[in-house]
Amino acid sequence: MKRFFSLFQLLALFIFVTSCQPEQPQQEVVTAAAPTTKRYDDLVALFKEWRSFETPPLKDGAPDYTTATFEKRWTEFEQLQGRLMAVDTTGWAVEEKVDWMVVWAEMNGYDFNHHILKPWERDPAFYKVLWMDRSDVPAHEGPTNHAALDVWKYSFPLNTEDKIQFLQELSVIPAFNEQAKINLTGNAKDLWVAGIRDIRTQSEDLKGLLMLPGVKDDAGMVQVINDGIASTEELVEWLEKQAESKTGPSGVGKENYTWYLQNVHLVPLTWDDEVMLLKRELSRAWASLKLEEHRNRNLPELTAADSPEAFKEMAEKAAVSMMTFLEQDEIVTVKPYFEPALREHLGSYVPKERRNFFLIGMHYDPRPLYSHFYHWFELARMDNEPHESEIRKGPLLYNIFDSRNEGTATAVEEIFMQAGFYDDDPRVREIVYIMIAQRAARGLGSLYAQANEMNSVEAGGIHSEYTPRGWMKTEKELLLFEQHLYLRQPGYGSSYITGKYLLENAMAEFARMKEANNESFKVKDFFDQLNAIGCIPISLGHWQMTGNDNHLKVIRE
Repeated sequence: MKRFFSLFQLLALFIFVTSCQPEQPQQEVVTAAAPTTKRYDDLVALFKEWRSFETPPLKDGAPDYTTATFEKRWTEFEQLQGRLMAVDTTGWAVEEKVDWMVVWAEMNGYDFNHHILKPWERDPAFYKVLWMDRSDVPAHEGPTNHAALDVWKYSFPLNTEDKIQFLQELSVIPAFNEQAKINLTGNAKDLWVAGIRDIRTQSEDLKGLLMLPGVKDDAGMVQVINDGIASTEELVEWLEKQAESKTGPSGVGKENYTWYLQNVHLVPLTWDDEVMLLKRELSRAWASLKLEEHRNRNLPELTAADSPEAFKEMAEKAAVSMMTFLEQDEIVTVKPYFEPALREHLGSYVPKERRNFFLIGMHYDPRPLYSHFYHWFELARMDNEPHESEIRKGPLLYNIFDSRNEGTATAVEEIFMQAGFYDDDPRVREIVYIMIAQRAARGLGSLYAQANEMNSVEAGGIHSEYTPRGWMKTEKELLLFEQHLYLRQPGYGSSYITGKYLLENAMAEFARMKEANNESFKVKDFFDQLNAIGCIPISLGHWQMTGNDNHLKVIRE
């Protein structure tokens, strides 16, 4: 990864202009061309060009991820990257410098994918086209191809215009599956084996489309769907045959992981830092859980909902409780779209024998999980009040939003608790600590898997064995899904805890700044400002909210 560091040295010398000057890099520095522009508007124009370039050309109607096409386009990418490096941000406002950093991080993500991650070569799940449900974060979790078909965006039966668009998107599948057989030359055993499951699921989802209103009576649509099913099942068969020869590791290794963490997701930590942090959080969660159990030892145990009627009543009470708490306890400015966004995801009763980790806790009291559903407030804000910056308006590429979105959703579980959310029933605090422990355990497993010190099964063992009360042993599908995702997307598995840590750092600095200015700290002010900044890495949010970028020093060195 040495070539990447030279790019960042250019940033340290010519771009990252803040109140404190970066230290002189220790390694040899590549001389950059003289700045060609100082205009923020030119950055926005370059961003639009970059995003247009990032979408690959088509081959037989499907996105072209062949090696020849990547190599052919590489010079054009270097030109875009060079133009970004030539932007002089001297005198820009912090929020404008933050936007520059976002574009820089995205370009680094493309560079990393091109040289290291290569999902189109190593990851069969990359070729999944069909997405039935909306993600709870700004974009699909994990590396996703540019032909992704979001079925949830369509209403069935389809009108004429939507039908044309839907069929066009759906018809890509056969050609894309054929391209997969050419491009998938990697030797990442765990990624390969687990990815087959995603492609097999696509076949089942395609069959499910036939049951949607207006589909089965449309011969043309049925034919396109059946073609997709046949092609997908052929790809599954091919992948299964190829799997027998796969023997290599699937993680990116510690050095690559740290570079990716710092230069793409802008998390100012190393692989070793994250291991230490997640171990600490795992121990803290377990110890806090046991102290809560001791404190609550004379209180009645929580009782799980045992019928659809009981769950519906519990969910309604929990939703009202949460919205009332956020408003009356001045936690955040509650927008009109908050409650409808929450109510779309209240869930429904699931029999005990079919409950996974999250559903177990949800049936005791949904409020800890509803706190994590801060996610849906964030998405509703993007839908209803998109950020004024063109660069921040939509989802960032390569899951760069993970520390912000997953970190915030995880942090507020404990923040709301400490602010008094469960004063009416202290037993619910136990669920919060169980959830923290689970996030720390699964993230720790993912770190060892990325370092190639464990395979997926061993990483899943940490995830399962270190989650309290055996709640991760009840439903294996969730365990497989999560560990596979975190192997596909470096940094995602740890982002819940590291993002929480970075948000707490930002809150602490925000509070310290207020105190230094003899101003009162208000939780509502903090979250309102965090929300207004948008779904960018929390390290950049910290910088914009406080004007202090000392926490980014490790990235600049």
